[in-house]
Amino acid sequence: MKKKILLICGSKNQTTQMHQIAIHLMNEFDCYFTPFYATGHVEFMRRIGLTEMSIMGNRFVDQCLRYLNTHKLQIDFRGVRHSYDLVLTCADLVVPSNILEKKIILVQEGMTDPENWAYHLVKLHLMPRWSASTSTMGLSDAYVKFCVASEGYSDLFIRKGVKPEKIVVTGIPNFDNCKKYLNNNFPHKHFVLVCTSDSRETVKIENRKKIILDAVKKANGRLLIFKLHPNENTVRATAEIKRYAPKALIYPSGNTEEMIANCDVLITQFSSTVYVGIALGKEVYSNFSIKELKRLTPLQNNSAAKNIADVCREVIELSETNIIPFQQKESKLGKILKKKYKTKLIHLFPKAL
Repeated sequence: MKKKILLICGSKNQTTQMHQIAIHLMNEFDCYFTPFYATGHVEFMRRIGLTEMSIMGNRFVDQCLRYLNTHKLQIDFRGVRHSYDLVLTCADLVVPSNILEKKIILVQEGMTDPENWAYHLVKLHLMPRWSASTSTMGLSDAYVKFCVASEGYSDLFIRKGVKPEKIVVTGIPNFDNCKKYLNNNFPHKHFVLVCTSDSRETVKIENRKKIILDAVKKANGRLLIFKLHPNENTVRATAEIKRYAPKALIYPSGNTEEMIANCDVLITQFSSTVYVGIALGKEVYSNFSIKELKRLTPLQNNSAAKNIADVCREVIELSETNIIPFQQKESKLGKILKKKYKTKLIHLFPKAL
């Protein structure tokens, strides 16, 4: 019988990357997919509606399932139907308890969030990793290998505390061949493009009025286009843009990468789309240092999915004796929550990170 691999998906970007990796594995292994999920008190939070802004939210789960069904991929919701020889996951901010004893490969999705106060509290084990969003990616140490976008990101994750021997620089599938977007049918060219963020939807502070007015200034009479983040409140965002940049075009959906390929100037905040602009030589703006972003830009090797599949083959053949057992570390907040809510409800859910 073929060995089984579970691929844990998430957003559209995460899901399509997992699909690309699986294409290189399906002839040799039995591949199953699931939307992102949690166990323990995080699953309890999801059930009472506290995680809707995350990839565990119902909208992202439904979007992921539609994609998997459209492409006729095998689905094992929450990974409960089979015992797996390998698990690939797009995030380790939450690690479900039913994969803790499996061989896990973590795959970088894109840009990580800045290291704010929550990140430093996580480093002190005062808060759970998910409280600091993607700034804590890789800090679970629950995986055998961590596939990252570039040497720059390798250095970044090592600085944060990831073990160097666990990192493999593979590139990441959706950002490893940006030149392909130059051949497109998007009708506009030589414009200023603003890729908005979902900061407000993920409980972060953003001055959208200032962002819009700054974009109008940078456009200086050129065509200005806003591409809205897929997780954004479209009605609110559209009304704001029409108020402060009435001549701008607004695209709630569409191929962002093709828009970037046709623009002259790209304005972003905390978006991985900036890497497409950098790879294509565009004039780019970001809340991050452009010099640092150029160092972090994913490898343009057009082989990231294949590279990650090769890592999968190596890990799946590893003897269990060559894998150091994962030691679960619980935050102080997690301990408080567990003690406070140690009721019959909490026993409905398995223990989780």
